[in-house]
Amino acid sequence: MANDAFKNASSSEDILSRITLLTKSKLIEGETLIFFDEIQEFPDILTIIKFLVDDGRYRFILSGSLLGVDIQNIRSIPVGYMTIFEMYPLTFMEFLNALDVDASIIQKLIDSFSSRGKIDSFIHNKMMEIFRLYLIVGGMPQAVNEYIKSKDLGRVIRIQKSIVNLYLKDISKYDKDNKLYLHEIYQLIPSELNEKNKRFILKNLNEHFKLSRYNNSFIWLKDAGVAIPVYQVSEPRIPLVISKKSNLFKLYLSDVGLLASQYADKIQLKILTGQSNINFGAIYENFVATELMANGITPFYYNNKKRGEVDFIIEADGNVLPIEVKSGKDYKLHRALDNLLLDSTSDIKEGIILSNDNINVTEKKIYLPIYLVGLIKNSKIESLIYDINLDFN
Repeated sequence: MANDAFKNASSSEDILSRITLLTKSKLIEGETLIFFDEIQEFPDILTIIKFLVDDGRYRFILSGSLLGVDIQNIRSIPVGYMTIFEMYPLTFMEFLNALDVDASIIQKLIDSFSSRGKIDSFIHNKMMEIFRLYLIVGGMPQAVNEYIKSKDLGRVIRIQKSIVNLYLKDISKYDKDNKLYLHEIYQLIPSELNEKNKRFILKNLNEHFKLSRYNNSFIWLKDAGVAIPVYQVSEPRIPLVISKKSNLFKLYLSDVGLLASQYADKIQLKILTGQSNINFGAIYENFVATELMANGITPFYYNNKKRGEVDFIIEADGNVLPIEVKSGKDYKLHRALDNLLLDSTSDIKEGIILSNDNINVTEKKIYLPIYLVGLIKNSKIESLIYDINLDFN
């Protein structure tokens, strides 16, 4: 109904008049905040919004799904009239807040991460229990709300499967020409991550695969926010993107709970109990990829015939930081990471190993509980004032 009401609007005044007809709340100048949701159904609002902003009487928030795709098709993006925020599923730390974990406990985690001091063993074990729960529930708001309300993981899983089905329907709706490729790629991600090297094997799509044919589909899934491509780099030097291999990558789902929901039935019970007879590698790595992306960090992975493969490699505060992800008891075996740290030409100061164990530091190797990966962040520059001396005398 609302979408139909706005389709033929001719001006900002016209839109405001129609809003007053649709809402029972009175619009108060200087106080009312107007929220437009699902704007991909009415993309012209992005063109009109600058006139609404210029009007000055109200403030606006716009939201929607697949906007990374849709914004590229907008005729006129109102530069300078809006600030764009990319939203992600709840991170693990946000999940703790949603569960009402005491702020003092979270602060202890942050303090231990900063000081590299061990976490109290009781707290660590409890965090691992919550972490395993997060791997199942994930961070999609609807799934998190359902868990908090009912504690019923069966309902959570049904919601997750419904979200995946909606993604597939959206793919058909918004990219009709390539929907078969997109469906095939998206549905292949869980099985590809379960392979030994987790790399997305292009020929599993089609033995006559040509990257040029599918490339736009990979970009579409990334821009739509439903998949995370992690490309290989061959040189551990800043900027990492210089040695990026566009044809070699891993694909992760945008939410770890959605990934878990795509595997065999009852895997959730095995995750909760930490059973050792399943491969947690894919799920752990997917968790790490989503946490890094939510912090604005672009993850790559490193592979070299001589040194081996490192799960992730990122740029952190101007330095290259390799990250190994270990889901089992052999977390102290990481030859590729060791080779990188021993290489005198790489100039890598330290490496991180994420595992189920507590914090430990050995020379250049930092062992962290996997649930702390979300605390790896780039320092923000609040201000950068540089007053140049223009005195030529």
